[in-house]
Amino acid sequence: MEDRILRVIATGDMFITRRIPREGYEGFEQVRDCIMGHDVKFSNLEMTFHRQEGYPAAVSGGTWAMMDPEALDDVQRFGFNLYNTANNHSGDYGQEGVLATIRHLRERDMVFSGTGANLGEASRACYLECRKGRVALISVSSSFHESARAGGQSHEMTGRPGLNPLRFQTRYHVDQNHYDMVRELVKITKVNAGKEFSIKNGYSNPFEPGTLPFGSAGMFILDETNWTESMPNAEDMKRITEEIAEARRQADVVFVSFHGHECDGEDTTVPAMFLETFSRACIDAGADVIIGHGPHELRGIEVYKGKVIFYSLGNFLFETETVGLQPYDAYINRKMPLDTKVGSYMDNRSKNGTVGYGVLENIWRAVMAGWTMEDGKVTGVQLYPISLGLHDKRPRKGEPRMSGDEEVLKYLQSLSDRYGTKIRIENGVGYIDL
Repeated sequence: MEDRILRVIATGDMFITRRIPREGYEGFEQVRDCIMGHDVKFSNLEMTFHRQEGYPAAVSGGTWAMMDPEALDDVQRFGFNLYNTANNHSGDYGQEGVLATIRHLRERDMVFSGTGANLGEASRACYLECRKGRVALISVSSSFHESARAGGQSHEMTGRPGLNPLRFQTRYHVDQNHYDMVRELVKITKVNAGKEFSIKNGYSNPFEPGTLPFGSAGMFILDETNWTESMPNAEDMKRITEEIAEARRQADVVFVSFHGHECDGEDTTVPAMFLETFSRACIDAGADVIIGHGPHELRGIEVYKGKVIFYSLGNFLFETETVGLQPYDAYINRKMPLDTKVGSYMDNRSKNGTVGYGVLENIWRAVMAGWTMEDGKVTGVQLYPISLGLHDKRPRKGEPRMSGDEEVLKYLQSLSDRYGTKIRIENGVGYIDL
């Protein structure tokens, strides 16, 4: 029956730095109407929203991301009603920026998860009440500076504002020849001297046989072949899967959103191993759909146990070069005068528009992913290509428009081949039949 079918749509990263004109921009209505045709409408808010109500952090997610809170009203004009706030820009303006953004979201009654006043709040699912069911969303980020991680409360001390973290460990498996190379470098550089001193004096446990760290760069494992392994942090996995189990009890459907830049070596289109492990573990714990974003480009789609994993939907709205302000650290890092204007800073960073995200084709094409659910089960996926204006000038670049570009869908087909996922293309829309 129609009234039992829940329609959901999800987009990738929304980095908004300009107000949407009162009358909209060319193509706005088509994007809005597509989104509004669904019950649940999700996006990742890759931005902090406040008026310098936080202090610039010593490091940023790449660009210090701050926008006037009124831009949240523009975001809602697209029709979105569910958001992730955990990403590598969550901590760009410190803990005060986290709390200010939360305050402005709550003033508008926006439903979000991923950040909070402490680890408990940041980890908790949010719930969207829909006519056709109750939807839970748990949001995490694996890409962040350690200072942005939320902290838990003790019986004596309050927690720390921040994001819901998904930490991970990388282990480099190497053969005997390369293991001996690492051991020689350790000897020459003395990179493990502090750790070795601690082990010698009984404060730390000895390295396991066949393992050798190289400072903080990673752990090398003696093996027969050379390969890289990454695994999600066990403590974070326990916390996240327990929240999924609770959401499974409290909601009709459960979504997990992750923000992860990490990739398999140099291929940015392939997620790191730990992101695949994490996504499948979330489904095993009770999640229905996993919504990935972060690398600012498309990654493949996997159907796992009848559930769907979108490893990255790419961008939705991407206006990095028209951010209003950048702090002292941005200019000092590039050895520029402190009275430099933001436009000049962006020209310098992009070498006058010749390098960086601005010229990479895959950054400026993406999909919005729709899916239908009946009795809590995904029954079909629809993929709507969008273009963000690769060749537009800076003042207009980054605005999403429906493209119907079947070449984008064919590209996504190729990215999904590694997971055995078949995408059917008809009239500029991709379909996955479940």
